[in-house]
Amino acid sequence: MTDTTQYLSQEKKSELEQELVQLKSTKIPEIAQRIDEAKQMGDLSENAEYHDARDQMAWAQSRVLEIEAILLNAKVITATGSNDGFVDLGATVVVKVNGKEKEYTIVGAQEADPLAGKISNESPLGGAFLGKKKGDKVEVKVPAGMQEYKILSVK
Repeated sequence: MTDTTQYLSQEKKSELEQELVQLKSTKIPEIAQRIDEAKQMGDLSENAEYHDARDQMAWAQSRVLEIEAILLNAKVITATGSNDGFVDLGATVVVKVNGKEKEYTIVGAQEADPLAGKISNESPLGGAFLGKKKGDKVEVKVPAGMQEYKILSVK
């Protein structure tokens, strides 16, 4: 059985809840009105407005289902740091790799943004850090080859 838990920060959970409300209360009714107006124009086979609105409705309804599934399986992570010194979800890890220091925050897949230093617990790098502590060396296969990361701190 596959684990469907979606790890989210409270901020991301609130953002998704707001998007869901906006889709259901505003966006979908607006698109439905556009579809109705396009239907009144007559021949639907060559009605670009109708087809565009139908495509947007399909996307919006699909997004609603996606958000509902995420929220149904959501577990809020707290950035309490790692009291026991081990890397866990929500922890920020400072590492040394190739002579450079880098900082990563371990987040759920929905919030991953590698350019902002947020890496998913499901990524090879994030997964390799989980359960490690300050001073540990972690080897990870990345696109550039095998890299060794030394954990300098866990907060």
